Amino acid sequence: MALCNTFDMRSTLQHIGSHGLGDMVKWFRSNFKLTSVPESPPLLINAGKSFQRTFLGASGVRVSVPILGAMGIGSSKWQSWVLDEEKGVELLKKAFDLGINTIDSANIYSNGESERIIESPCLLRRRDYVNQTGLSRAGIFNAVNASLERLDTPYIDILMIHRYDPQTPAEETMRALHDLVQSGKVRYLGASSMHTWQFAHLNHVAEKNGWTKFVVMEDEHSLLYREEEREVFGYCKYHDIGIIPYSPLSTGSLARPLGTDSLRSTLVKGTPFEVKLSEADKVIIARVEETATKKGWKRSQVALVWSQTKTVSPIVGVTQEDRLIESILGKDFVLTEEEIFIRFVF
Repeated sequence: MALCNTFDMRSTLQHIGSHGLGDMVKWFRSNFKLTSVPESPPLLINAGKSFQRTFLGASGVRVSVPILGAMGIGSSKWQSWVLDEEKGVELLKKAFDLGINTIDSANIYSNGESERIIESPCLLRRRDYVNQTGLSRAGIFNAVNASLERLDTPYIDILMIHRYDPQTPAEETMRALHDLVQSGKVRYLGASSMHTWQFAHLNHVAEKNGWTKFVVMEDEHSLLYREEEREVFGYCKYHDIGIIPYSPLSTGSLARPLGTDSLRSTLVKGTPFEVKLSEADKVIIARVEETATKKGWKRSQVALVWSQTKTVSPIVGVTQEDRLIESILGKDFVLTEEEIFIRFVF
């Protein structure tokens, strides 16, 4: 069944040793990620909205534009800014009504509660915390089976490895991923946040052995962070690999006035997750504000439209309905070449 006739649900599977904010640094050492879609009746889309779906690279997988990031849905006991089940379900219903049918979640988000809320708007059930062991065959299989059970779905549309695992041979990782595709539990493969040579190496191993290759890359990219354009974007474009960037608003810095903070930005001050703005960043943020005022848009809409000129579909993490609605951009949202290549090149 084509994705346009199904209800897409995304789940990002990552390894973490514990679940406190201080220990979230371990998140960056984690290396497994997945995106999933269960079978479901067609989604009824609000006819009043101009909504987009797009293919990922050369694959047959369609994703919504934008993709909803669900880090903010789960349990406020995990992080105080996260929406609990009742409000989280309300936000998800609004997303579905608006046509967003691609959701990026993770087993680290509220220690699995996010996935359960996405699967069903019922009371949270007793759960076991998930701690997998990287990209070994056992680690991959255990993690996939656990998420399939939590999400109550028979297969995963896009299984994404999160970061490169130097302790596991590339052949073991790629053979395990290929076997999951062959088993029917996984349809397509992707990767997230790694060096270009690592991504290319894994794809080469798969091609050499006749195994399934990656069709999508998820990496950080925004007006304030464009490092991936040096090599990753070129590699993906050459091989027709879809790009779905996370943090297109740079954790909110591109969506609010300079000098203001959100609950989340306040909580991460003094941690590796704190966003420290350079003078160049401040100039870019000012230009975003000027462009938004000129066009009558929100700041976030300027940043998201710019992101869509360079990628397939940005992943947006929201916890408020108005922000969710603002992230859905119709064909009328267009930046000129001058605005794209001159105003935002610093």
